[in-house]
Amino acid sequence: MAAASTEPPRLKQLLQRDPYLEPFRTDFQRRYSLFYNHLKNIEESEGGLDKFTKSYKTFGVNQLADGGIYCKEWAPGAEAVFLAGDFNGWNPSSHPYKKLEYGKWELFIPPEDGQSPVPHGSKLKVVIRAQNGALLYRISPWARYVVRDEDKVNYDWVHWNPPQSYIHKNPSPKRLKSLRIYESHVGIASPEGKVASYKNFTYNVLPRIKDLGYNCVQLMAIMEHAYYASFGYQVTSFFAASSRYGTPDDLKEMIDVAHSMGITVLLDVVHSHASKNSEDGLNQFDGTDSCFFHSGYRGNHQLWDSRLFDYANWEVLRFLLSNLRMWIEDYRFDGFRFDGVTSMLYHHHGIGTGFSGDYNEYFGLHVDEDALCYLMLANHMINTLHPECITIAEDVSGMPALCRPVAEGGGGFDYRLAMAIPDKWIQIIKELKDEDWNMGNIVHTLTNRRCEEKYIAYAESHDQALVGDKTLAFRLMDAEMYTNMSVLMPLTPIIDRGIQLHKMIRLITHALGGESYLNFMGNEFGHPEWLDFPRIGNNESYHYARRQFNLTEDDLLRYKFLNAFDRDMNKLEERFGWLASPQAYVSEKHESNKVIAFERAGLIFIFNFHPYQSYVDYRVGIETPGKYKILLDSDAGEYGGHQRLDHSTEYFSEAYPHNYRPNSIMLQPTPQRTPLAPNKGVHSKQSCSCASQHGHPKVKFSVTTTEEASHKEVLIHCTSTKYNKTCSKEAF
Repeated sequence: MAAASTEPPRLKQLLQRDPYLEPFRTDFQRRYSLFYNHLKNIEESEGGLDKFTKSYKTFGVNQLADGGIYCKEWAPGAEAVFLAGDFNGWNPSSHPYKKLEYGKWELFIPPEDGQSPVPHGSKLKVVIRAQNGALLYRISPWARYVVRDEDKVNYDWVHWNPPQSYIHKNPSPKRLKSLRIYESHVGIASPEGKVASYKNFTYNVLPRIKDLGYNCVQLMAIMEHAYYASFGYQVTSFFAASSRYGTPDDLKEMIDVAHSMGITVLLDVVHSHASKNSEDGLNQFDGTDSCFFHSGYRGNHQLWDSRLFDYANWEVLRFLLSNLRMWIEDYRFDGFRFDGVTSMLYHHHGIGTGFSGDYNEYFGLHVDEDALCYLMLANHMINTLHPECITIAEDVSGMPALCRPVAEGGGGFDYRLAMAIPDKWIQIIKELKDEDWNMGNIVHTLTNRRCEEKYIAYAESHDQALVGDKTLAFRLMDAEMYTNMSVLMPLTPIIDRGIQLHKMIRLITHALGGESYLNFMGNEFGHPEWLDFPRIGNNESYHYARRQFNLTEDDLLRYKFLNAFDRDMNKLEERFGWLASPQAYVSEKHESNKVIAFERAGLIFIFNFHPYQSYVDYRVGIETPGKYKILLDSDAGEYGGHQRLDHSTEYFSEAYPHNYRPNSIMLQPTPQRTPLAPNKGVHSKQSCSCASQHGHPKVKFSVTTTEEASHKEVLIHCTSTKYNKTCSKEAF
C-alpha cells in the first residue's frame, strides 16, 4: 500500500467519473483510512494478510506432521477450556487448554505410536467453563464437519481427517467475461421428495447446467445450517460443508467435475449474520452474549432473529477472512456471492428504510463503516491472493462505488445484483393490464445502473420461488399450469400468453439488464408451484422441496419449449458475448406500438409487447448496413411458437436514417409478442419466438450471423398484434 495517507490512491478517478460524490470525499477518506490501518496492523502484528487469513490451519483441531493434534480456540469469556470426545471417553477435564493472550487457548496432544490420538470420524466437543462455573459443551467455531443423527435435535462435531483426502484433478476455469449463473440448491435438485446429495448434483444436475449453456453455478446452503428450512441463511458452522448432502470429499468432487466442464463455481457466503443456536452454533460460544457478536440490542437482527457480527473485533476479522480463504483453497470455490450486504452496510440494516438514490443515504453515521471495512478487506484479500476469483454483492440500497476497486475508495466487489429488475416485472404483471405496460419504464429499469459498475441481471431468483411469493410462470399462468400444459390440450389464451411473455421477459432481461445473467434452478422452464422446505407448518413435507426436471423431458408437456428457449438464448450469448459488451444503444421505446429496439454486441434486438397488434413493414434503425437473416426466432415451433416467420427470408438494410441510426431495416411481418433477431450473412441460423396473450397472433424475433462479417449484427424483435399495421417512423 502507499504511504499512510487517508486518501485512496485513485479516488480522483472515482470523483471524475461521478462529480456528485465530491461532497463526500471525507467519507471516502475516512473509510479508506480505516481499511488501511487494519491492513497495516495485520502486517505488523500477524506477519501479513497471507498468514493472518491462513488461521483455519491453526485454529480448531488440526493434525500435525508427526501425527499429533494441535488445538486452538478464541474464547475470551471462558474461565477454562477443555477438549472432550470419544478419544478420551468424554472426560471433561483430562485435556485442558493453556490460556494465551487476548482470550486465546491452545492444546497440544502428542501422537500415539506415530498415529493421531484423535481418530478420523470420532466425535468431539470443546468444553467451556463459563464465568458462573457452568460447563458448556460446544462445537468449535472452526469445525470442518458436523452431523446430526436422526434421533437427535442438535448437530455433533465429527473430526474429519481421512487417510486420503480428495485430490482435485482439474484446474479452475479462467475468469469469465460473460457470467451466465445457474443459482442452485443441492438438497432440492431432484424430482424426488427427499434431500438430494452432492453425488446427485455431480452426475445428474451439472450435465444439465452445461447443456443449458450456463457457465457458472452459484451454490446456496452449503455452509452448515441446522435448520434446513432456513434455505442456508441461518449458518451454524461456518467452516463445515453441509453434511445432509454428503461428505466434504463429495463436495470437492462435485466442484472438480464442474471445473472439468468449464463451469465456474461460486459459494453463497453468509457473513451478514449467524444462527442464534448455542448448542451447535456460534452463539454464546464462551458463555457470554458477545464473543463473535455485538452484545445487547446491537447484536441481534430484529427481523431475522439472528446474531450480528462485531466487524471491528480483531478475532472476528480473522475468523471471517480465514473462512473465505478456506472455501477457496480447500474446496476450490471460484468466488462468492455475499448475502445480506445491505444489512451489513447500515446500522438500521435496511429495516423500514426506502432508498431513493439520494447520496446522503449512503454516507454518514447510519453507515456501519466497520462492516464496510471488513468487505473492503475481504475483497482486497481475494483480489491479492486469488485474483481469478469473483465476488458479488447482494445489495438493494445501491451504495455508490460498491463495485469499484478499493484503491478508488470503493468496496472492491466485481458485481452487484440488479435487484430492482425482478421487482419491476412483478409489479408490472400484478398491477398493469398488458396494454398499459410502459416501455420507457421497462427500459429505464433495465438500464439504470451505475457507470462502470457491473450488474447481474435476473428476471427472478430463489426469492420469487419461495412459498409466499410466486414465480413469473405461476403469476402468468397460475392454476392453468395444473391442467393445460399438455400439448394434447388446446392452447388456451392464458397458457399462450404465459409461455410467450415468459420468454420475452427473460430475453430482454438477459440482453439489456446487465453484465451478467442469473437464473434460479427450474425457473428456466417455468417450474410449477412454489418452493417450501419441510417444516411444522407443512407437516414436514418434501413435496415442494424439489425440482421437477423430469417435466422438461416429457414430450407431451409444454415445459420443454421454455427449456429449449432458455438453452438457445444462453448459447447465443456464448457466441456473441453481449454480457461482456458495452451497455446497449436503445433506439426505440415506442409506447403506442409497445416496441423496444436496441443494439448490443453487434446484435439488434426488437421486442413487441403489444397484446394484440402485429406489424408489417416495421422499420428499425441500425448502425451497420448489410444483409440479415433470422438467427433466433421465439415464434419457432421448438419454443412453443406459432411458426409465422420464414427463416429463409433475407433482410437488406437501407441507407435510410431512422431513430438516430444511420441505416435501417424493414421487417415483414412483425407478429405480436415475439422477439426478432436478424443478422448479417446467411451462415449459422437459430431461431426463438414469443407468443401473444389472449390467444392473438404473436410477433417473432430472429437473429442471423455470418462468420465472414467483420462486424456481426443481429436483430431481435418482439411484437404482438391482431391486425397488420405499418409502423410509424416516430422513434419515441
